[in-house]
Amino acid sequence: MTSQTTVDKTGSGDKTPVVPSDRTTDRGLRGHPWLTLITVAVGVMMVALDGTIVAIANPAIATDLGATFADVQWITNAYFLALAVTLITAGKLGDRFGHRQTFLIGVVGFAAASGVIGLSSSIGMVITFRVFQGLFGALLMPAALGLLRATFPAEKLNMAIGIWGMVIGASTAGGPILGGVLVENVNWQSVFFINVPVGILAVVLGIVILTDHRAENAPRSFDVLGIGLLSGAMFCLVWALIKAPEWGWGAGMTWTFLGIAVLGFALFALWETKVKEPLIPLALFRSVPLSAGVVLMVLMAIAFMGGLFFVTFYLQNVHGMSPIDAGLHLLPLTGMMIVGSPLAGAMITKVGPRIPLAGGMACTAIAMYGMSTLEKGTGSGVMSIWFALLGLGLAPVMVGATEVIVGNAPMELSGVAGGLQQAAMQIGGSLGTAVLGAVMASKVDNDLAGNWADAKLPPLSEAQLHQASEAVQVGAAPVPPDTPAPIAEKITDVAHDTFISGMSLASLVAAGVAAAAVLVAFLTKRGANADAAGPGAGHI
Repeated sequence: MTSQTTVDKTGSGDKTPVVPSDRTTDRGLRGHPWLTLITVAVGVMMVALDGTIVAIANPAIATDLGATFADVQWITNAYFLALAVTLITAGKLGDRFGHRQTFLIGVVGFAAASGVIGLSSSIGMVITFRVFQGLFGALLMPAALGLLRATFPAEKLNMAIGIWGMVIGASTAGGPILGGVLVENVNWQSVFFINVPVGILAVVLGIVILTDHRAENAPRSFDVLGIGLLSGAMFCLVWALIKAPEWGWGAGMTWTFLGIAVLGFALFALWETKVKEPLIPLALFRSVPLSAGVVLMVLMAIAFMGGLFFVTFYLQNVHGMSPIDAGLHLLPLTGMMIVGSPLAGAMITKVGPRIPLAGGMACTAIAMYGMSTLEKGTGSGVMSIWFALLGLGLAPVMVGATEVIVGNAPMELSGVAGGLQQAAMQIGGSLGTAVLGAVMASKVDNDLAGNWADAKLPPLSEAQLHQASEAVQVGAAPVPPDTPAPIAEKITDVAHDTFISGMSLASLVAAGVAAAAVLVAFLTKRGANADAAGPGAGHI
């Protein structure tokens, strides 16, 4: 759909229609495709980095501010909840008011919220402004994809999304390394303060470079009821996934919120068929490739986020690595995503998305199977092989699924499509952590008592066993103070063996999810915009 006319609203009032294929370097800095990519990458980097960098700072925040374990959990949950609930609505705002303005507001708000968190003196302030981080992050993420879609000609879009995916992957995987360096050598506040100069750079670049190309038939009104229904349903779904480990998957509260979510989605779908300008035109999902791309993004995130969640505990609590060392051991994953993403973009441009996507999910399945074989004594070399294969598998999926979703949506819905892509990833990540966490918890609960007895350790009461199980689920050894060394060693062995058995089962489930995603990949195809490149589209 690169042939669709857009209107440049950024310049000196000139509203002359601009066709994407006419975007050439003779326009100077403003609107230059590759400079646009650099600009949005700087902004997106902040949001992706904050998804993992803060986890390293949580213990220091808890100590400094006197936070409970539940408080620390909400430092992460508040951010992801706000992000997931508002992504699609934020994408619609970009379609309505322009992605340039939405992106800049998102960057300013995200950087400002980060600065306030760094100055916070209470855990309540930290959690509150983590919500604001999520809200403003939701504004800039879909806007970034909308800007790329509107700026790049069709045959260059996959490469651009490849580099965009590389930035997200590298930032996500590199968060623990940078977080460890900052917390150990500066303080936990620096983890948030670092976003301020990055945000200022993104704003300056955005003002100078970004051009707002809006589709002529962009939405003119808001589907207020649709926004309310979708946001409410998304909130109940993500809230249920967050609280399920605490409430229990069979608990009434868990199923109540899941039921409300299903009802909310049903009412939303019904309303969208009646409103003149719906938030998400349901006809969008008549595109089998687009729907497959959304499902693929969810499945990929389940396998990736869920699997990676346990790997960090394995490295730090079983192998006894520092946060920095654990991050360095994940460099093969980060490196393969950095190298693989632009290469995947080039490959998808040449052969289409099906083979790269299917191959990527197959690699992911093999990598997760390999991670199910990790033991206490597994060396760094073997771990690196599986981590590198995981990065190699994720790169084409991150790039290809994004292009399939955004490329198969009309230009005037590029922001909504970007919101769908990001929402699918956030929901998949929440599902992966919750479902694989439940698998881990169930396996630990089933095995711990027997393993404890087999090691001839002093018997535990039911309450003590429950406390020990919670510790073992994150790879920690529940060794009481003043325990004799031989007994402490036995407890540690039992805890680590039980944790590894749970991690192995969870990794096998993740491998099965990735294997199922291989079949979904064959339902995708190149975005409609990729077949409509104008004659001058290559002049970048």
